[in-house]
Order: sequence, then C-alpha cells, then structure tokens
Amino acid sequence: MRSNYASPSTARPKTVLIVDDELPAIANLEWLLARHPQWRVLESCRSSEQARARLQGASVDLILLDIQMPGQSGLEFARELCQRPGAPLIVFVTAYDEHALSAFDIFALDYMLKPFDDERFDLMLRRAALMLELNQQAAMNGAVHAYLRDRAADEAGYSAPPLLQVVVRTAAGLERIALDDVLWLGAAGNYVELHLAGRVVLHRSTITAIVERLPEDEWVRVHRTAVVRRSAIAGLRSDSDGYYAVRLAQGDTVRVSARYLKQVQAMFA
Repeated sequence: MRSNYASPSTARPKTVLIVDDELPAIANLEWLLARHPQWRVLESCRSSEQARARLQGASVDLILLDIQMPGQSGLEFARELCQRPGAPLIVFVTAYDEHALSAFDIFALDYMLKPFDDERFDLMLRRAALMLELNQQAAMNGAVHAYLRDRAADEAGYSAPPLLQVVVRTAAGLERIALDDVLWLGAAGNYVELHLAGRVVLHRSTITAIVERLPEDEWVRVHRTAVVRRSAIAGLRSDSDGYYAVRLAQGDTVRVSARYLKQVQAMFA
C-alpha cells in the first residue's frame, strides 16, 4: 500500500541563534520557530557577550537579534559579526524603529518591529532560506566568477558597450529587463537586486560588473552595495544616528555611505 506521507527531508536543519535580554521575547521566538522543523534553535542568549561565547568554534545560519540590551548593543555586536568570514544572516527584532537605517548599513536581512504576527515572521524565514540558498550557489560559482574577473582585468584597452538590458530568470521563466526601467541596484553576494517600480528581481552578476557598463551621467554610486538612477532621487535625509540615505520618488530609501556622501550631496548643490 502506498503511503500518504512524504519521506522526511534529509537536509540539515538551518540553525538559529536568538539574542534578546527579555525572556518573554525569547519564548515567543522559540514558539514561532518550533512550527518550522527546517529551522532549529541552536541556543537562546540574553546578551551579546553570551552570544559571542556561544559562537566560539560554532557556526550558525541566522541570528535573531534585539538592539537595545544591557552591555554591548545589538548593532555593535552585528558590526562585529560582519567582519567575520562566513558571517550569519542577521535579522533585527526590536520595538524601536529609529535604528532601521543603521541596521541595513550592516547588511541586515530584515528589521522586524515588535509586535509582529505569524505571517510576518514566516515571510522573514522564507527570505532567509532563499538568501542562504543563493549564498550557497554563489560560493559554488565563486571560482568561475573570479576567473572571469581576472580575465577581464587582463584585457587592457577593451571597453564594454553600455548595458541596455539584462535577462533574468523569474517564476514565469526568462524575462528581459530594460535598464531604463530600473530605479536602483543592490548587491546580494554574486547576485544583483534590480529594483523596479513595484517589484525586485535577481540577476546573476556582481554589482561591480554592472557598474562598469552604466553611464556615469545617469547613475550615481551611493554605497559599495548600491547604485541609484540619478533621475529617481527625490531627496537626501539623515537619521538620529547621523547616517544618510537618499529618498526615491516612488518611496524607496537607500543608504548612503560616508565614502560616497560628497558626490551625492553635490547633486543638491
């Protein structure tokens, strides 16, 4: 008789480290994660110091991190983690929204404001699983990309034509995306996020490779991980932590790093 049950997956569960100084918050996150057998809580820590000690000699896929905690803040701990090779994905889980720009400056995958519902939490886990898969694919293809970059560097005197369109793979199949329809580009490992009006698509490339073929008079680099169409920028603002971001006409906000701030400010002179 044929079984109605699928065979259990042999894939290793993805590991999660919870870092929050409040026990009710920890209990809520543990309960939410218990509904997802493909994720396993490695440990729950009540401070950055405890988390640092737990990570000694261990690896983790995802960290759910509070910001305001006794001792070292979650932001400071995240900046430290980002300096490590093979850093885990970081999702901030906090009741305060004023640190959102700072969080994304250190490449946080998500910024979840308490309280949140089950649907919002599940969406975050789906994004995390997708990013882990993309990172794994990028690592497997790293040697190929390195070879192509080195070969391009050796071809002195060659100037690639301006990039007018790219072909991406979506759920519906292959799709041509005109660069004229792209508002800004964001780096995602060996992928590039193409931000269009109302949607984001992934293109298998590096942001450096694309920037080399963009007209400088139409695009401006605002961060080592982001390039924005000049005509899409509506304003420049700063937050309480002194971080800057450009505001796009359609509503997106993109961080501006100190390295590129002057050239962005020159657009408003």
